[in-house]
Amino acid sequence: MVPPALGVEQRAELKAVVQGLPSQAGIDPSNWNWKAVRQFVRDRFGLTLSRSPPQADLNYLHRLGFVLKRPRQRLVMADPARREAFVAKYAALTAAARRTGGKIFFADETHFRADADLRGKWVVKGEPALVDSTSPRRGVKAGYSSAVCLETDEVELMELEGNSNSAAATAFLRSASGGRARHTQPLTVIWNNSPAHRGDALRAYLTTPGLNLRLVNLPSYSPDFNSPILTNRAIWGWARQEVTANWAWAPRLRSKKTWAAFSPI
Repeated sequence: MVPPALGVEQRAELKAVVQGLPSQAGIDPSNWNWKAVRQFVRDRFGLTLSRSPPQADLNYLHRLGFVLKRPRQRLVMADPARREAFVAKYAALTAAARRTGGKIFFADETHFRADADLRGKWVVKGEPALVDSTSPRRGVKAGYSSAVCLETDEVELMELEGNSNSAAATAFLRSASGGRARHTQPLTVIWNNSPAHRGDALRAYLTTPGLNLRLVNLPSYSPDFNSPILTNRAIWGWARQEVTANWAWAPRLRSKKTWAAFSPI
């Protein structure tokens, strides 16, 4: 049996350094991958690890208690104080909604572009994986606004006519409120602070008598707080995986920015 290439103290040093960033050890990559580990071991200990057992660098990381995980974003641009204030505000909003029978919707937009949405594809070994592309402009897309109520599981949806802007956001709010036919109670809509969620058209709509609608902005750089919409995006993710994956669409333009219909080649 071949003994480990690194001694006990060397393995302890490797474990300590991998818990930080490669740059702190003078390594260029932003994360620890097999190349970075191999470079560190070569530079620090004068040894070269093999990619195959029994001296594989990945095996060393497993032995040292490391596992490979898909990381979540650490939102370094977000303001902790504003995030904390939003949490308190949301707690107050939900308490008020329970008292008054109001509803809280989280809202956002999504887009499907005309070019093929490249996903995994089974092909014969040695053959290239290819799908057709119409090479459309990036602006050729179908857009949708959606909103989710966490308490009632209600979903509101509207196809966008053109780009996301103040007029489109206003049209969606009109559609979501259904002229107050579907939602007669007070409504609160929580969304991000994009330019589409403010403007003259929206400000004019908010002056409508008896509207009983409140808009709340998420704190900047905090997409994780829009959790119901993230759940709703699972639907869009399913559509991209099961409907639009590896498929070229022939766009029939209704305007410069939207499709009249999804028309497969």
